[in-house]
Amino acid sequence: MKKFDLNIEQVLENWEVYHALREIIANALDEQVLTRSKDIRIECDSDGNWRIRDYGRGLQYVHFTQNENQEKLNHPNLIGRFGVGLKDAMATFDRHDVGVEILSRHGRFTLGKSNKHAFEDVMTLHAYIEPSLDDAFEGTEFILSNISEEDIQKAKRLFLLFSDEQVLSTVQYGQILEKHGHTANIYINGVKVAAEEDFLFSYNITSLTKGMKKELNRERTNVGRTAYSSRVKQILLDNKEPRTTRLLVESLNRFTEGELPVELTWKDVAIHSCKLLNMLEDVVFMTPSQNKSNMMYSFK
Repeated sequence: MKKFDLNIEQVLENWEVYHALREIIANALDEQVLTRSKDIRIECDSDGNWRIRDYGRGLQYVHFTQNENQEKLNHPNLIGRFGVGLKDAMATFDRHDVGVEILSRHGRFTLGKSNKHAFEDVMTLHAYIEPSLDDAFEGTEFILSNISEEDIQKAKRLFLLFSDEQVLSTVQYGQILEKHGHTANIYINGVKVAAEEDFLFSYNITSLTKGMKKELNRERTNVGRTAYSSRVKQILLDNKEPRTTRLLVESLNRFTEGELPVELTWKDVAIHSCKLLNMLEDVVFMTPSQNKSNMMYSFK
């Protein structure tokens, strides 16, 4: 058995188990995209352990290092970018007493605390590496004990793939999604990064600006509106789908009630939506005072 020092004592103490699960699922989904392999699996076995498996190239010990992944950086639609998520997940699992066993054709990996090499007074988290149980093993499988189904479901809800949100329109910058309940979700490449109560729709941004890449934090949670509002605007300005356009314009009726969705506070979006709807069908636009006096004007 070999020991690989993860150089971790305690980090990200605000992370819960479902945050760590998010990283494992995200890595599995990225590998599925990169290798065009079959769908990942998330299931509970007969012993009560949760198994997360992809069918890609298999985890190697070098994946525990913190490093820019050029392959992921060059791909526009992947979730991960830097080699921090896996290590953060391992530290979180260790802190919450989650048992971890990782299988791939490159080895069998478990976690444990050991003295740091040449510094016997320092204990750090290590990956214990043993020969693979199956040299022909396909992909990577995480076997996790002491995990609740609630944690699994909370992690899955952070992904558009596992949500029930319907795609209403797709443009070059992303997707407009049907909002469920009172909260709209903001996704970036399918991963939830924020929630908005005053948006009319949910959104999945698939084309990131340089500014967005800089503002995405390590945890990818509670990302500020300034990081993604310009892309949401661009999605709406590029949108020509009739149903979403009609819903936007109909929401203008909320103006007098002070309940205007955030999207319509952006004047260019409101004007674009009105013009587009007028091109798609016969529409009459009235101000509240005109409505009272039966004065009607077509928007041209």
